[in-house]
Amino acid sequence: MKESVKEILNCSLEEFYSFLNTSLQEKFKYFGKQIETCAILNAKSGKCPSDCKFCAQSARFDLKIKTYPLLEEQKLIDAALNAFEKGIDRFSFVTSGISVDRKELKRIAEVVEKIKSKNPEVKICASLGQLRKVDLKFLKDSGLDRYHHNLETSKEFYPAITTVQKWEDRVKTIEQAKEVGLSTCCGGIFGLGESDDDVASIIETWKELHVDSIPVNFLHPVKGTPLENANFLTPLKCLRILTAIRMAIPEAEIRICGGREYNLRKLQPLGLFPANALMVGNYLTTKGRSLKDDAEMIKDLGFESNLRV
Repeated sequence: MKESVKEILNCSLEEFYSFLNTSLQEKFKYFGKQIETCAILNAKSGKCPSDCKFCAQSARFDLKIKTYPLLEEQKLIDAALNAFEKGIDRFSFVTSGISVDRKELKRIAEVVEKIKSKNPEVKICASLGQLRKVDLKFLKDSGLDRYHHNLETSKEFYPAITTVQKWEDRVKTIEQAKEVGLSTCCGGIFGLGESDDDVASIIETWKELHVDSIPVNFLHPVKGTPLENANFLTPLKCLRILTAIRMAIPEAEIRICGGREYNLRKLQPLGLFPANALMVGNYLTTKGRSLKDDAEMIKDLGFESNLRV
């Protein structure tokens, strides 16, 4: 599989566009014309003790971002309901830090229960760091549909990006989420200086983990982080990565997330050939596009979404 991924990353332009078309056909086979959308809320911001070189929320870097503890229950509920009213398919609560404490976990679980009591059909996700199996089961019992935890990059390149959290613990979190019956969302971020071998390696890991959703982020360099001057991506390179993922794991949801506006630029519509999902609205510390622009892009491609704008 790794050689197939590297072939897509390095083949001629003519060959690549053939792969791109094939990735579209593979997407149609599993997901049809529907583009799923998701949105996130930065429910607890900043002061993270980890040292991920790309992250604006690390307490180790001198950045001026808004920092605040876990938001109040009603603010969490209102944000989710507002997203669902706009036709966004999934909504996720995201917290900074390596994990959450029991009090924070309980608040999130209570929020999920209350939202689900109003509308059991909505899809709610959470990204709360590395949790114990018992905590993941607690969230599952509250009605949570999916748990998100990124590997960030390949096992081999990971030590060059962060030293506080272990890559193996990230894998374990996803494995335990699966064990308690949660759907899993596990992706990474490209443009950190990783090699083609690293790209192939993380794709192979996602395939081995049988994750349901792969959120693909592209680095949007943040001033004040160690990677503030990184310049490893082009729009075409991003498109090759998305295509390689679809060809390697045709049955997985592939959602384009942070950094798509900055890196794909005018090729954003082509990103929806291999990808079947988009993160819409704002990201954790950077702004995204308007829902109107994304809805128009989806419609102009002849695809479909539930967005109401």
